Amino acid sequence: MNRLFIFGLGYAAKHIASAFTASGWEVLSTGREGSMAFDDTASVRLALADCQHVLSSVPPVSDGDPVLNTYAGLLGGKWLGYLSSTGVYGDAGGAWVDESTPIRGRRAARNDADADWLARGARVFRLPGIYGPGRSILERVRAGQAHRIDLPDQVFSRVHVDDIATGVMASLNAPSGAYNLTDDQPCAQNMLVEWACATLSLPLPPLQSLEDSNLSSAARAFYAENRRVANGKAKRVLGWQPLYPTWREGLASLHDA
Repeated sequence: MNRLFIFGLGYAAKHIASAFTASGWEVLSTGREGSMAFDDTASVRLALADCQHVLSSVPPVSDGDPVLNTYAGLLGGKWLGYLSSTGVYGDAGGAWVDESTPIRGRRAARNDADADWLARGARVFRLPGIYGPGRSILERVRAGQAHRIDLPDQVFSRVHVDDIATGVMASLNAPSGAYNLTDDQPCAQNMLVEWACATLSLPLPPLQSLEDSNLSSAARAFYAENRRVANGKAKRVLGWQPLYPTWREGLASLHDA
């Protein structure tokens, strides 16, 4: 049986695990909902010995990548995958970026982890804003937590979580390297808020400046970068096509469900 070991069974990784399980794979993992604890080194070592495919979704910390810091010596000769972020590209002023764009993200630890996994021959999946079941603008609008920020030239890229799973599976026989997994239509966040409000027959939140919005520092950082992320390499090299080419199809499927 093919076996996949996942470090960090978070939101995206759980959907990846489900896709692999549905295809007949055995999946072992660390995390609160995983099959073992990250620091149970004896169990992790035994599991890794039986797995030829390893995926990490563990984010870096100030002193480096926890997986590489602890288990790098056990990863040689395996298929490696790493869930990174399109944040490594930094602010592009709304311009398009692709895998050839220089790395200049705000978070040095994320930039370094991305580079370290690439150096080990991993398939590094650079992900933009992730949405899917239970985690989309629909939930935020229903909860009264959506904001409309008056930044008319601000755009973001997004990806449905199921498209991350299909992208990872498409890379199993592909060369190592970086791949942007993102949909085809970057757009302003306000467009999603307005669509969700209309679809749910709920009132629009007020249009606010970033300064008056009372957003958290993490949410404000979301608006500090402006870029459009291209997915041509993933389509060309992996043969990947997003199930949800734009946010419209993705949100409509969530609403219908």
